[in-house]
Order: sequence, then C-alpha cells, then structure tokens
Amino acid sequence: MTIRLLLVGCGNMGHAMLAGWMNMPDAPEVTVVEPADALRERAAATGAVAVASAAELPADFAPEAVILAVKPQMMGKVLPDYARFGEACFVSIAAGTTMAALTGGLGEAAIVRCMPNTPAAIGRGVFGFTANDRTTPEQRALVRRLLEPAGTVFEVGDEAMIDRITAVSGSGPAYLFHFIEALAAAAKAIGLPDDVAVEAARQTVFGAAALAESSPEDAETLRKAVTSPGGTTAAALGVLMEDDRLTRLMTQAVEAAFVRAEELGRD
Repeated sequence: MTIRLLLVGCGNMGHAMLAGWMNMPDAPEVTVVEPADALRERAAATGAVAVASAAELPADFAPEAVILAVKPQMMGKVLPDYARFGEACFVSIAAGTTMAALTGGLGEAAIVRCMPNTPAAIGRGVFGFTANDRTTPEQRALVRRLLEPAGTVFEVGDEAMIDRITAVSGSGPAYLFHFIEALAAAAKAIGLPDDVAVEAARQTVFGAAALAESSPEDAETLRKAVTSPGGTTAAALGVLMEDDRLTRLMTQAVEAAFVRAEELGRD
C-alpha cells in the first residue's frame, strides 16, 4: 500500500527529504504545502502534489504522516492548521522545537522529533529521532521506513539528545563545506590556479570521506597511515594539532550550535 505523506514546508531541508522519497522504488504519495511560489513549483517538479496552504487540502485527506519542515520561529503559527490530522504521526524536523511545544499546538498526538541533514537528498543523510509515548510501534516503523532509504538513522530515547545530534550531524555538512572553502583558499594562497584549487579541495575531501567510510580502520589509524615522520603531512598536522587546536575549535563550534538549539527550544 502506498504511504500518504503531507510535507509542510519545502525549503532546503524539506526539499532534500522530498527528493529522497521520490527516488525510492516504492515512492510514497506526497502532498506538499508551501506558500512560496518558487519553492512550490520546485516541489511539484518532483512529482509531488503541491498547494499553497492547508486550506487547499481536501476535507477527506488523511495522511499517515505529517512532516513539519518549517522554521522553528514559524512552528507555533503553523501547527493549529494541521491538528485535524490527529490520527497521523507528526514528524518535526525543526531544530529546537520541543515535544512540549509541538503537543501544545497539536494536542495529544503521536509526535516524533527528528533532525535530518541535507545529504538525505542523495541517500547519504544522517537522522536522529525520538518519539513520544503516543507513538505506536507501527508509527515508529513507518518513520524508519521513510528515513532509512535516505541515510543512517539513530533513534535516541532522550529528547535532549536531539539538540546534541543537531549540533553534530544536522549542522555538520556546513562545517565540512566550509572546510572545503578553507582548503581551496589555502591552495590558492600557495599559488594553485583557482579552478585547480577548488576542484582539488573538493575531490580531496570526497576521496578521504569515501576512504573513511569503506575502510575498517578508524580515523586516527587512517590519519597516521598518511603521515610519514618528518614529511609534508606531519608539518601540516603540526599546525592543526598543536595544543589540540582543530579539536578545540570544532568543540567550540559544536557547543555553539548546541546552545543555539537549546535557545530555540526556550524561545
């Protein structure tokens, strides 16, 4: 039986998830509510039904799951429009929006908090989710069925863990993209042509990530295998690893993201 989904909001993250679903062999039947014309047209181009508001949904529309992909600041305004789908499982991907806030807008519904990331669009996402007590085993299985084709899924029992995984994998792709930018800028600084610098940085990161995934060795072992004593890599790592410089910087960045996720929840 085809799964019926309602996707509320189709910005970058919503569209990434939509693209992943529409590429599934047994693609669900997806209806998207998106007020922005350009984003709604982009959603419709995937084969989904796209409307501008909840008022355009048929009176007898009954989705198995409602995916809430709007910005946290908009969630309180949006939720009342969808409380009528009380038999559905509501899956929120809004950073920092708590179970309590979602229940306040939806009533005593089955609610899942989930944090995906944008590589879900190519089936390489990372998802962390937690469910409230009203979520049945069948609904948990449905959530996994929707998420697993698009990446790696972690179910965490403690809602507080969602803010932590937000800071790591939810925001993490941006950290890596910035690393590519920084590596390309460094390559240009030592004299590589701009086009070579950019592509060398991209392909180096891609190749290293692919090796890390496919190798049975951990990252530390792989790093040491590249690092000949007294060689070029050792010289570079001497800068990055002195006084745990890069580790401390990444810890500060992740902690800042985590704190912001908690702030969004309080707001």
